[in-house]
Amino acid sequence: MFHEPTILKRRVGWIEVICGGMFSGKTEELIRRARRAQIAGQRVVIVKPAIDKRYHEEMVVSHNQTRLPGIVASTADQIVLMTGNSEVVCIDEAQFFDNRLIDVCNSLANDGKRVIVAGLDMDYLGQPFEPMPNLLAVAEFVTKLHAICSESGHIANFSQRVVESEDRVLVGEKDAYEPRARHCFRPPSDIKRGRDPEPINSIDLQSPDAGEDFNSQG
Repeated sequence: MFHEPTILKRRVGWIEVICGGMFSGKTEELIRRARRAQIAGQRVVIVKPAIDKRYHEEMVVSHNQTRLPGIVASTADQIVLMTGNSEVVCIDEAQFFDNRLIDVCNSLANDGKRVIVAGLDMDYLGQPFEPMPNLLAVAEFVTKLHAICSESGHIANFSQRVVESEDRVLVGEKDAYEPRARHCFRPPSDIKRGRDPEPINSIDLQSPDAGEDFNSQG
């Protein structure tokens, strides 16, 4: 669990990076931190890339449907114009922005803003996904999240593409990707191996009669 640094009376900025593979909870963690800052009375702005329209045109939405209002930006430079007098700037799906995002985040932090960035640290080939590597290097705080492998149930660090495409940027959901552990990762693409999610508490319970039969034995 990430705990915010002590807030000083003097306005001091910094960069936090939340990274990991698909379905690891990056956007959910970004939203959690944004809400905590909002509850504290701080001015919060959440920015998302224009290319990401999976769940909503403007809302920032996690895979479990947690959501907050967002502002859409087509380029990293637009973010500076959108943040104004905000105190906390949250940027989701950072891997979809250009490399100018590094300078933009540094500029915002140097201006005294808390900058929270979430994004994939590796692409579908398991290679570093720019601009995330550089953001990880300049950030004061880094949080690495993991999913659960769809095939083995182990810790998943990779995003397995399960459709045929050689495009590095392919915006998709469970129809296009699965979380995979290292020993289950098969780039560039693989068949879908995971099961569809089941509702919580959807388990088979013994009937009362079966319990009575078992207790009556012996």
